[in-house]
Amino acid sequence: MSTSSTFTFGDKTLEFPVKPGTIGPSVVDISKLYAGSGAFTYDPGFTSTASCESKITYIDGDEGVLLYRGYPIEQLAEHGDFLETCYLLINGELPTAAEKADFDYRVTRHTMVHDQMTRFFQGFRRDAHPMAIMVASVGALSAFYHDSTDISDETQRMIAQIRMIAKMPTLAAMAFKYSVGQPFIYPKNDLDYTSNFLRMCFAVPCEEYKVNPILSRALDRIFILHADHEQNASTSTVRLAGSSGANPFACIAAGIACLWGPAHGGANEAALKMLSEIGRPENVGKYVA
Repeated sequence: MSTSSTFTFGDKTLEFPVKPGTIGPSVVDISKLYAGSGAFTYDPGFTSTASCESKITYIDGDEGVLLYRGYPIEQLAEHGDFLETCYLLINGELPTAAEKADFDYRVTRHTMVHDQMTRFFQGFRRDAHPMAIMVASVGALSAFYHDSTDISDETQRMIAQIRMIAKMPTLAAMAFKYSVGQPFIYPKNDLDYTSNFLRMCFAVPCEEYKVNPILSRALDRIFILHADHEQNASTSTVRLAGSSGANPFACIAAGIACLWGPAHGGANEAALKMLSEIGRPENVGKYVA
């Protein structure tokens, strides 16, 4: 195919390079369009626009294809776990056994949050929406960690990544516990990532909680499936906020705010509400219709 594309605007004819996609459509590089013609493109919703170069994720919903760093999602879900997927997305390659053990250890040892964080929750109503609590609590992390905010420093980026992956389930579990009026449950280092999350959500101090391994594995696969979704609305929001060099935890909070919307992550919430409305098996047909 041609490696350039011709564009005519008024009496000007401009030539732009064409970059082939590794998978999927090619793109026309129009970064110099304004300089050459004085015109912008208009593409609401980025329906025909690639906002960056990325080797992380490829999705073709119509064909049921989801690739992380070239690996099919079904292979990762069958043979790996969520933290291994995180390592793959961050570093571009699957970890060795030693690298996996080291990554798991780092994440596990950072699951606790500062004890002062518990006071934030007392300011919320018990019926506050969980996404409102997550926006506030994740944003509040930026007030606690000032040693991992330079995104140009590889070590600081790594520290921020580990902290964010580790503390997110702890904060989510705290939000749930607060909503049902139960005491917070501290993370436990001898449990895997999803088992730890389930325990923090459903254990109570008055009895021992045993994690159902089937539920834990199912939840881990759900986490793998949602680990990255290309340049979607929340990803783009985090990138836009991060382009100013803002605190990475504040940028993630901005992404959570975007995820909240019914046209994005809020669609999952709507589906759960519908499941509650269905109630009985005999009602399924009506809702499917």
